[in-house]
Amino acid sequence: MNFNEVFLQISKRQGPGFGAGLCAFSQLLSRLHNPQNSFQIVHVAGTNGKGSVCMLLAHALTCAGKKTGLFVSPHLVNPTERISVDDETISPQDFVRCVQKVFAQEQEKLNFFEILTATCFVYFAEKKCDYVVLETGLGGRKDPTNVCEPRGCIITSVGLDHTQLLGNTIEKIAAEKAGIIKPGVPVWCGPVNAVARTIIEHTATAQKSPAYFVEEGNPFLGKQIDWTRGNWLLEKEEKIYPLHLLGKCQPINACLVWQVARFLGVEETAILKAFETVQIPGRFEIIKTGKNTFILDGAHNPQAINALMDFWQQTPFVKQTVLVCGFNKDKDFYTMLKRLATHFKNIIITRPHSERAVDGKTIQPFLKDGMCWEPDIKAAVRRATSLAPYVLCTGSFYLIGAVRPTLIPQTEASSCRPS
Repeated sequence: MNFNEVFLQISKRQGPGFGAGLCAFSQLLSRLHNPQNSFQIVHVAGTNGKGSVCMLLAHALTCAGKKTGLFVSPHLVNPTERISVDDETISPQDFVRCVQKVFAQEQEKLNFFEILTATCFVYFAEKKCDYVVLETGLGGRKDPTNVCEPRGCIITSVGLDHTQLLGNTIEKIAAEKAGIIKPGVPVWCGPVNAVARTIIEHTATAQKSPAYFVEEGNPFLGKQIDWTRGNWLLEKEEKIYPLHLLGKCQPINACLVWQVARFLGVEETAILKAFETVQIPGRFEIIKTGKNTFILDGAHNPQAINALMDFWQQTPFVKQTVLVCGFNKDKDFYTMLKRLATHFKNIIITRPHSERAVDGKTIQPFLKDGMCWEPDIKAAVRRATSLAPYVLCTGSFYLIGAVRPTLIPQTEASSCRPS
């Protein structure tokens, strides 16, 4: 089978009837000779920010000369984006070969994410990685990635998302995220509310694990933004360091990465090099094409949309931007749309490339003045470019994944900002 056939096959492994569970999944890994024990792991959970933290930490380890595997989800364009070593994604041929190794040891019907998790472990062991930065797929406690014995854990944030699976309160969701904490293994946490902090602290105490709650200023403060180069300018001990990531939460993400990387023995120079050179698609990514500038951000729940709109007020785009957005039905899309609507006169709502996408019938009752429904993404983008020089696309990584390839062939992604 070729790559497309294999990925289509595993993509169908979702829903009732699929899923081995942690115990059986551990047994599968045992039959594969426990590849997850071949490298040191940093395990990362969180409602928002975990993708950025994972990519930045992995890049820092690579800059330090450590062979580093990275497992993240979802992908934007190509499924191979989920698995990479030293910033290079797995080849389609290696993906197929590693999946087939997993299938050869399968005794229960693994689900989609279990297959991907086992595949990444097999690949990283083959590549003889020193470190692997491992992002949870959903929650933490029951997630397939939680079979690992990590060197360190990170919980980036705790908010209401995936409530139908993780629970509809902060307490329940915090308990699921804290489920990645292992005996004696330190955990670093980004800003969380008092309820979530109490639960994480209680879990860490029970596991006899050091818990560190990292705030902005420890050690970096986000002082200002260099829009010309697309950098946050971070201050540490009265010196300024560029971070090539934009967005409200990136300074605190940098603080988390700094703390964990230093714990792992990474030199300061390697971390700072990673800050300046990192490239993360779909996180307040700006792409110039012709007369238009696109801002792509995968904010896909109310907490992320709130952070995006708070940051939006600092940008030079505020008065000349049209919004293209799309959502999934399993998200609180009405709350997201209501918050976005306060900032944009023209809003085009489209349908992301997802089976769970909100459709026209569902969105129709929520349309207000200045909003329109255009199910075809390319048509939505064309319409947007005729209305304003700047176009913000947000609401779903599936939407970003569909829009981005239509822009990149015309021009390379640019970090240049408007004058």
